[in-house]
Amino acid sequence: MRKLAALLALVASPAAATGLEIDVAGQSNGTIRIDLLEDVAPGHVEQITALAREGAYDGVVFHRVIDGFMAQTGDVEFGREGGDVSMAGMGGSERDDLDAEFSDIPFERGTVGMARSQDPNSANSQFFIMFAPGDFLNGQYTVVGQVTEGLDVLDAIKRGEGPNGAVVGAPDVMSEVRVTE
Repeated sequence: MRKLAALLALVASPAAATGLEIDVAGQSNGTIRIDLLEDVAPGHVEQITALAREGAYDGVVFHRVIDGFMAQTGDVEFGREGGDVSMAGMGGSERDDLDAEFSDIPFERGTVGMARSQDPNSANSQFFIMFAPGDFLNGQYTVVGQVTEGLDVLDAIKRGEGPNGAVVGAPDVMSEVRVTE
């Protein structure tokens, strides 16, 4: 009887939410915690968590940071700290690109979205975190998560220059990215 009660309690309890903890180093230092929205973008969340578990995001720079807009990272091909990051933003992972998983969730401060090319079905490993609302992105990019802690760390990330927001000099880096359950 106890086993049945324990089993029923387990089934009735909500599933543990998946998230990321991103340790940031550089001009900004600290941890950003993100709640991933696996019910909204299951394919994208699976890809991000698989890459994080493999350690693919560890040592990847924030290569495009536009004040008042967003900070972009996740280029596991060309965005490695200590390497030539001049092509950061042009690469992805060895995994397949993903079909868009658009939703009606708006891009607000702290929203995490998948970066892509002009092709809506080209997201791979790169993602961005919003500094401020960006309504013009709504329905155009896949929302994968929301920052739950560490907006102060996000706000301190070294900004880029020019309209593209390319970071000059030593960019801030995701020193370690962990998946949480």
